[in-house]
Amino acid sequence: MAIKDAWLAEFDHEMAQTRRILERVPEDKFDWRPHAKSMTLGRLATHVAEIPGLAGAVLALPELDMPSTSDFNRTAKRRQDLLDEFDTVTSKARGALQALKEEAVADPWSFKFDGRTIFTQPRAVAYRGFALNHLIHHRAQLSVYLRLLDVPVPGLYGPSADEQ
Repeated sequence: MAIKDAWLAEFDHEMAQTRRILERVPEDKFDWRPHAKSMTLGRLATHVAEIPGLAGAVLALPELDMPSTSDFNRTAKRRQDLLDEFDTVTSKARGALQALKEEAVADPWSFKFDGRTIFTQPRAVAYRGFALNHLIHHRAQLSVYLRLLDVPVPGLYGPSADEQ
């Protein structure tokens, strides 16, 4: 089995699970945060919706150079905006994964900020850590936010306490 075939199956599963979480984000709580140092629910959900775009960048580009002028605090206004963005960037990332050449997984990939290299890793490592694990980490945070707000949490790797 080619690595991209295994990655596609995993990608499809993780994106479907992520969408299930985003579908439950309550619009009337976008400004809520569990702690003063925490992101708001709306900002965290927006970030989760954006992250598949990082996967697409890792898979399709030799590097990503984030300008300091990027809007790192952008927050969607509605749940549908989250879902629309998520669906758009997920579709593009899936296309980049389908187009990935097997030999490209070992190519170096760099993340830069204003032209300064933050890290360079093999594409496979960057895809797993910077994109997929990053998404799973923030999706887990989002599920805790939902639990604290008494929103039923979907099971992701088996039934949740709300589904038993």
